[in-house]
Amino acid sequence: MLRSSGLRAMESALYRAGLGPVAGVDEAGRGACAGPLVVAACVLGARPHRELAELDDSKKLAPAARERLYPLIRRHAEACAVVFIGPEEVDRSGVHAANIEGMRRAVAGLGRPPGYVLTDGFRVAGMPTASLSVIGGDGAAACVAAASVLAKVARDRAMTALDADVPGYGFAEHKGYTTAAHRAALAARGPSNVHRFSYANIAALAADGTRPAAAVRAGSVRG
Repeated sequence: MLRSSGLRAMESALYRAGLGPVAGVDEAGRGACAGPLVVAACVLGARPHRELAELDDSKKLAPAARERLYPLIRRHAEACAVVFIGPEEVDRSGVHAANIEGMRRAVAGLGRPPGYVLTDGFRVAGMPTASLSVIGGDGAAACVAAASVLAKVARDRAMTALDADVPGYGFAEHKGYTTAAHRAALAARGPSNVHRFSYANIAALAADGTRPAAAVRAGSVRG
């Protein structure tokens, strides 16, 4: 059984009401100042899977547990989709608007159209079907928890790969979040073309002229 017996309660009620399939949607990287924003949507179906017993909010799981769950979620899900939104689009639209758009794209990318959508934290207008925002949804609904794991693992892998492409910032370690090590690298090197220039700390570095010429923006991360 799932770690929390309540993790399936909301979906089960929706399935009993004939509103399935139920999709969960969540994102990773909203608070990072570098790299992509990643949004995932997942339909787990009405039947629980014993192999997903440790499923929980991705933030509560150790990296090794997330890596174990990632292929299991993809194997057992009736449908799933992962969308990457590069830093240029985050800068152009703003992180909240980019997040909302990513959620729409992720749901649209599901191979099986959902009958109901659960989103984590805030309402998403423009969904193709009825939806409900759930505060703490990644800890309250299994399909949202599954989406959170898909988004987190996909983004962590992308940031580890980015560390090889844009070395010197430690992306494999901090995944683009503002840690002491990341701040030190930014102070020494200036922002790179995969940093988010709409974020205050990156904008300040760009404005004071410390950015080296080699770091002029050249594109965005895509997936």
